[in-house]
Amino acid sequence: MMQSIILPIIVQAVAGIVGGQAVGAAFKGAAMGQITKILAGAVGGVGGGALLTSLGGDTGALSGLLGHAVGGVAGGGVLSGIVGAVLSATKKTS
Repeated sequence: MMQSIILPIIVQAVAGIVGGQAVGAAFKGAAMGQITKILAGAVGGVGGGALLTSLGGDTGALSGLLGHAVGGVAGGGVLSGIVGAVLSATKKTS
C-alpha cells in the first residue's frame, strides 16, 4: 500500500530533476547553481505530476508512471526556467 503512494512521488521528483537539468543546460546564462536546479526540478516535478494527475492525467495515454514522468519533466522544466529567469533578473539589477 505504501509503495503505491511513494513510487509516483519518486518518479515525479526524479523526472523533475531531469527536466530541470535540461532547462539549465539549455539556458547556460541563467544564474543557477547545481543545487538550485536539482531542488527546483524536484519540487516542480512533484507539483507538475500532481497537477497533471488532478487534471485527469491518470486516464488514457498518460496513465500510470508514464503520466507521472511526463508531468514531472514538464513541471521540473517550467519551475527551473522560472527560477533561472528570476535569479538572472535579480543578478542583473544588483
